[in-house]
Amino acid sequence: MKSTEAPVERLVSVEEVAERLGIKVHTLYLWRTKGKGPRAVRVGKYLRYRWMDVLAWEESQMDLSVA
Repeated sequence: MKSTEAPVERLVSVEEVAERLGIKVHTLYLWRTKGKGPRAVRVGKYLRYRWMDVLAWEESQMDLSVA
């Protein structure tokens, strides 16, 4: 890799994201059809996520009104 190229982030599976969020895989697919949940990438027939997108989505879900 040239020094000017950004490192490639590994894409993670639906199962990995579901496990992190403590939800079912089906829920992630359902959220995707409704335009909710973390941003995902379609790789052929597979759905993949970038951790940075999952973490950003988690941060956006924080309820800061509870002190």
